[in-house]
Amino acid sequence: MKLLVINGPNLNFLGIREKHIYGSKTYQELVFYIKDLAKLYNATIQVEQSNYEGKIVDLIQTAYHNRLDGIILNPGALTHYSYAIYDAILGSGIPTVEVHLTDITKREDFRKISVVRSACVHSVLGLGFESYHEAIKFFMRS
Repeated sequence: MKLLVINGPNLNFLGIREKHIYGSKTYQELVFYIKDLAKLYNATIQVEQSNYEGKIVDLIQTAYHNRLDGIILNPGALTHYSYAIYDAILGSGIPTVEVHLTDITKREDFRKISVVRSACVHSVLGLGFESYHEAIKFFMRS
């Protein structure tokens, strides 16, 4: 199983930003957590982060050319307005699981809307780092 994890804007500030919402674990800890899961499941998992919408689109398109089995995507704030990412997911045809550390359906009104969700095969919300584990397990069951 070859997966790509894409983390969007401000995820690199985990452990720094709004600890009362996102906790005190750092982005590097998240990457280590995902890499440990890759070993556990004997999967190849590449982890990327970008604060730029176009870079995320490029990563999705590159995943298509590299024939990856799936994408785990935390689009951050781009969740709520990026039709470019939505189109990239659909265009790639790669099964994509949307993940969020928090339950966006229980946050500010604008965060309750995910324009990428309908392009994804599954969503995992509000489990912190465990959201990524659930996404990996989803692919392992597929």
